[in-house]
Amino acid sequence: MKLLRYGEIGAEKTGMLDAEGNVRDLSAHLPDLSGAALATLDELRGIDPAQLPLVAAPGRVGACLSSVPNFFCVGLNYALHAKESGLDAPGEPVLFSKATSALSGPFDPVIIPRGSEKTDWEVELGVVIGREAHYVSEETALEHVAGYCTVNDVSERAYQIERLGQWIKGKSAPSFAPIGPWLVTADEVPDPQALDVSLALNGETVQSSNTSDMIFSVREIVSYMSQFMKLQPGDIIATGTPAGVGMGMSPQRFLRPGDVMEVTVAGLGSQRQEAVAAE
Repeated sequence: MKLLRYGEIGAEKTGMLDAEGNVRDLSAHLPDLSGAALATLDELRGIDPAQLPLVAAPGRVGACLSSVPNFFCVGLNYALHAKESGLDAPGEPVLFSKATSALSGPFDPVIIPRGSEKTDWEVELGVVIGREAHYVSEETALEHVAGYCTVNDVSERAYQIERLGQWIKGKSAPSFAPIGPWLVTADEVPDPQALDVSLALNGETVQSSNTSDMIFSVREIVSYMSQFMKLQPGDIIATGTPAGVGMGMSPQRFLRPGDVMEVTVAGLGSQRQEAVAAE
């Protein structure tokens, strides 16, 4: 299934894509596509999308989940990205968080924070946890995954690296976590380590890779994280970005108002965001 949320901010409804890519109104069966609702996914599998009301003009597409308990990220998970960052490939997954208030729709503007000079882009595969995971093995880790989504892990590098404290400061501004357009259920992604990922800036491809190049696989990440915490339904894990971020360019290149990002993970849908200045 490909699930989504459509409508204006604060008034989104739940939808499902049919075989032709049309949006069907799912709200009578699933009023809110939130983390807690992922426990009911099996009940939706018997629904024929063609029997749901057609949404002729869905308009805005919102974040594919209305709320998430935690938004986790894995840093430096592609070898070439670690190299362009001037760092060695890590021996264990590098974990950090984004504030969940950063969530935004896949086509909403990305807002460059006041005073920012180093707002950057990062295409990533997002993993959505479907049931509690605590002390799970790598062999069973994917059984705890509800699905996947496209993520742009927008980052303010000065706040992230040049200010004291943890990376979360550079990762959490409003609009810094576009997710979607769809939550694609795990049964439609037989191998999460075989997905092309790419990001174009103003029409020029700057990131292009495949999840097969991840240092730590989705299985390894979910199992590893579950040794330290209990992952909850609706938690999102952004699994790292490949080379091609602005910080790694020579000279460095960061977002300016009017820049347009097109962000794609194969099979999970594409995003498009225009950068705008904060008011």
